[in-house]
Amino acid sequence: MPIPKAELHLHIEGTLEPELAFALAERNGVELPYADTGALGEAYRFEDLQSFLNLYYEVMAVLRTERDFEELADAYLARAAAQGVRHAEIFFDPQAHLARGVGMGTVVEGLWRALGRSQETHGVSTRLIMCFLRDESAESAMATLEAAKPYLDRITGVGLDSAEVGHPPAKFRAVYEAAAALGLRRVAHAGEEGPPEYITEALDVLGVERVDHGLRCVEDPALVDRLVRERVPLTLCPLSNVRLRTVDTLAGHPLPAMLEAGLMCTVNSDDPAYFGGYAGDNFDAVRDTLGLSRERLRELARNSFLASFLDDDEELRARYLAEVEAYDFG
Repeated sequence: MPIPKAELHLHIEGTLEPELAFALAERNGVELPYADTGALGEAYRFEDLQSFLNLYYEVMAVLRTERDFEELADAYLARAAAQGVRHAEIFFDPQAHLARGVGMGTVVEGLWRALGRSQETHGVSTRLIMCFLRDESAESAMATLEAAKPYLDRITGVGLDSAEVGHPPAKFRAVYEAAAALGLRRVAHAGEEGPPEYITEALDVLGVERVDHGLRCVEDPALVDRLVRERVPLTLCPLSNVRLRTVDTLAGHPLPAMLEAGLMCTVNSDDPAYFGGYAGDNFDAVRDTLGLSRERLRELARNSFLASFLDDDEELRARYLAEVEAYDFG
C-alpha cells in the first residue's frame, strides 16, 4: 500500500477519464467530437494551458445530472484510495456548469452523494471547495457565492482557478471578504503561470490559508522567507507542471530545493485524467526522478495532513499523521 496522504489540489472535472466521458455522453445524448475513447485519449496529449482548457470545457459538457457527478466523484475516490489517499479536498467549478444550464444543486447534491459516503465506501474523508473562474467577472463570482448559500453545510471553502495571467487575485477581493464572513476557508491558485506578486496578493488581499501551485515563489527570496516563516502550505502538482510547460522537465522541478529551503510543500495531481497521473503517481514520479529520500516523502505526506482543513476533526488528523509516521517503506 502506498504511503497515506491527503490530496489538496484536485479538480473533480479533471478526473473525467475518456471511458466515463463516452459513457455519460451516450447516456445524455451528447455528441463528443471524437470517434472513440482512443481518439479522445489522443486529444488529452495537448501542448499548453489554453489547449488543455479548451478540451477540458468541451468534455465537461457530458456532465448533466446528479448521477453523472456522483459517478465522476466515486470513480475518482476509488482511484485515489488505491493510491494511498486518505483525505481529499476536492475542487469544483460551478460557473462552468451554470453556464451550461446545470444548476448548483445538481452539482453539489450529485458530488455529495459520493462524498457523503466516501469514508464508509473508500476509507477517504473529504471536503468540498468551490472555485471561482478567474477569467470570469468578479460579479459572476459573487453571484456564484450567493447561489451556493443553500449548500454551505457541504462546502468547506472557496478557491480561484482557470487562466491566471491578466487576472490578479485582487480582482476577487470582495467575494473573498464575503466568503470569509460566511466562515468559509480560502485558497487560490497563484504563481503557476502568474508572477510571484500574485502569491503575495493572494495572501494579503484574499487572506488565503493555502497557495495552490505557488511554484514561482522561488523567484522571490523574500517571499520564500515569508512562506517559510508563516508556514503557508503550497499545493504543488509536479506532473501537471510538466504537461503545461510550467517546468521543462520533471528532472528540473524545483521541489527538492523548495523542501531544502523549508517550504511546506505538498504533492497533488491537479487534473489527473489529463496530466498523466493521480496522487500516488505524482509521489512515485518525484521519488524516481528527483531521488527524494524516504524521509522527504514522509515529510510531503505529513505536510498534506497538516495543511488540510481538518480543524473540525483533530482526532482524525492525528490518526492520519500517526499512519504516516508508522508507514514502513519496506
